Amino acid sequence: MSRIGKKPIMIPAGVKVSLAGETISVQGPKGQLSRLIPATVEVGVEADAIVVKRPESGRVDTSLQGLTRTLVANMVEGVTKGYERVLQINGVGYRAEMKGAVLNLALGYSHPIEYPLPKGIDAEVEKQTKITLKGIDKELIGATAAKIRSFRAPEPYKGKGIKYAEERIMRKAGKTGKK
Repeated sequence: MSRIGKKPIMIPAGVKVSLAGETISVQGPKGQLSRLIPATVEVGVEADAIVVKRPESGRVDTSLQGLTRTLVANMVEGVTKGYERVLQINGVGYRAEMKGAVLNLALGYSHPIEYPLPKGIDAEVEKQTKITLKGIDKELIGATAAKIRSFRAPEPYKGKGIKYAEERIMRKAGKTGKK
């Protein structure tokens, strides 16, 4: 039984929700998002809430109901508040800078990495070691942050690399001296 899928999604003031076939569109003060809905899930728009229902109670249908409800709730929150993800760079000589819509990273390789940001993602670089990604699509923010982190994942000995701000790196002890 999907407990999350049964909860209605409240529509805040200033947000418009429209259904067109299997596509739901949410428009708010920060922008507009749309998504395809699985065929086994029904989405209904009431006066001030969105309700996600399923015609059958199979295991897959139940999980799709909860997934769809969460994705639509993320769309509503994204167009009202937006999302933010913070990355930190640790390491001597490691730095980042923005040039237009391109993020330039110096991560200890023989060449700088130039990463063009996807459409809908804004980035700010503070002190050359803190990257803040902002946007309205939670899925795109997470994928972009994971891609940037993959250029130099943090290593466990000195903690050098790119990590999420809330991430904690488990440190390992290095080699001990010879006897």
